[in-house]
Amino acid sequence: MKAILIDLDGTLLATSFETLMEGYMQGVASLFESWICQKEFIKAIMVSTDVMVNNSDPERTNMQVFADDFFTRTNLDPHLIKLFERYYIDEFPKLKSFAKADPSAQDMVELAFANNNKVVIATNPLLPLSAMIERLRWAGVADYPYALITHCDNMHFCKPNPRYYLEISKKINVPPENCLMIGDDLENDGPAALVGMDTFILKEGETLAAAIEYILSQRR
Repeated sequence: MKAILIDLDGTLLATSFETLMEGYMQGVASLFESWICQKEFIKAIMVSTDVMVNNSDPERTNMQVFADDFFTRTNLDPHLIKLFERYYIDEFPKLKSFAKADPSAQDMVELAFANNNKVVIATNPLLPLSAMIERLRWAGVADYPYALITHCDNMHFCKPNPRYYLEISKKINVPPENCLMIGDDLENDGPAALVGMDTFILKEGETLAAAIEYILSQRR
């Protein structure tokens, strides 16, 4: 085992990504209210996010796919992308109320680094790096030298596409068979096994202690 990939929502951070996104969409919609009504905006952003999730073009980042579809779909000026950027700086941190830190998260991350493993935050790359780092702060694990944090500007695929995991493997220069993926969602995190990664899925109600014990068992 040379690399450990760790999911964020529901794994290191006790939160529902769906609930987080609901608060996010309502908040960012208010910045666009001079150009488009909230209902149309939220519908467009949901459809464009779905287009991004289903992207199969390795030449375009997730953000490029989202932006191309969203601004074409809404006929809004692409320069308004700056409103999204402003939202992540000024408003996104307020969504902390939707999250709850797991006291075992820091133990988990430190154990992952213990044998000089490369550690990756393998969260679904639907948001920019600033949002990912903010959520790592909520989890209390932002200040670690991760080999990679996946986000919409550095990835070309999303979960549950197995190519997402292959892209991580290539970026960190570690073969899939030498990687361990830890997550809580069989549908999104399970496909890591399809590319040859060892995969540990937390069962409902199971704490990070189970994942920690699994990592320790691999070192014995």
